[in-house]
Amino acid sequence: MTTPAEDRPGPGHRITRVTRRDLFDYIRTSGLAWHGRLDEIAFLSRLYDLDALPSEDYRFSTAREDIQQHRYRNPYDWSEEWVLTDARFELDGGPDEKLLGFLSQMVHPVVRATPEHAETMVSAFNEILRRDGWVLEPQGSMSGRPVYAATLLGGLPNSAISHAHAAATRLDAEYIAQQVTRMEAAISAEPELAIGTAKEFIESICKTILDEQQEPHAKSDDVLVLVRKTTKCLHLQPGQLDASAPAADTLKRMMMNLAQLVQGAAELRNAYGTGHGKSKAQANQRLTSRHARLAVGAASTLGVFLYETHEEGGADTAAGPGL
Repeated sequence: MTTPAEDRPGPGHRITRVTRRDLFDYIRTSGLAWHGRLDEIAFLSRLYDLDALPSEDYRFSTAREDIQQHRYRNPYDWSEEWVLTDARFELDGGPDEKLLGFLSQMVHPVVRATPEHAETMVSAFNEILRRDGWVLEPQGSMSGRPVYAATLLGGLPNSAISHAHAAATRLDAEYIAQQVTRMEAAISAEPELAIGTAKEFIESICKTILDEQQEPHAKSDDVLVLVRKTTKCLHLQPGQLDASAPAADTLKRMMMNLAQLVQGAAELRNAYGTGHGKSKAQANQRLTSRHARLAVGAASTLGVFLYETHEEGGADTAAGPGL
C-alpha cells in the first residue's frame, strides 16, 4: 500500500503530517494559549510581517486587518487556534523551520509567563518532535530563563552551526534563527538549499550589524560587498587595526576568504542547479552534503565572528591586544 502524496513530507520537510497533527492537538488541549501573555498580533509580529501578508477578507488589505476584525472586533468569528491551519502562516504544510520557529516563540521568556509552563510545553513538544529528528534545546538565556531553538538530532553537535544557533538566539531575530535551522536541516537532504541559505545567513548578519551601527547598505550589495562594509564599520580592516598587530592582514584575509568561499559555493549551486538543455551526465552531477558542510561551516564561523565582534564593541575589544 502506497502512502498518499499529501501524507509524505515534501522536499526540505522532515516533520510529517502525523507529527504536525499531534502538535496541534497538544496546543489545542494544553490549556495554555499559543500566544502566551501577548495578544495575537503582538505574538505573530515576532514571526511575520502582518502588513505584507494578504487579507482573506475582501474588505481589507492585510493579515493584520483580518485579525483585528475577526479576533478583536468579532472574537468568535475564528476559533482560538485559527492560526494553526491558516495557510498564510505555513504551520500546517510549510517548511519545517516555520513550525519550529513558531514553537520556539511559544516558549520564549517574552511570551510565556512562567518558566514552569515553558518547561512543560518544551517537554511535550520534544516528545512529539523527536520522532522526526528535531528537539527544542536552550541556545541562550534572557533574564535567567532559557531561550529555546530547534536542533536537529544527530546533526552537527559542537560545531560552528551550534554557535550560529546561539548567536541567532541572542539576536532575537526569528528570520535569522530560521535560516540557521534551514541550513542545518538541508545539509544532507538538500545540499543546494543549505548552500543558498548559508549565503543568505551571512547577508542577514551583515545587514543586521550595519543597521544597528546605522551604516548604509544597498539592496543590490552582494555578500562580498556586505562583508567589506561590515568589517569596515567594525574596524577590522588592516588600516584600522593597531599597526603593531602582526596578524592584521592575516585576519582580514581569513574573513574575506570565508566570504569568498560562501559566495563561490552559491555560484556553484547555481551552476549545478536544475536547468534546461543538460545532458544526462551533466544532470547527474550534483552538489553533495560535503559541499554543503563546507559552505555552512564557513558561513557559521564568519557570521558568528562578525556578530560577536559587533556585540563586544568592535575590534578594539573583541580581538585581543593589538586587534
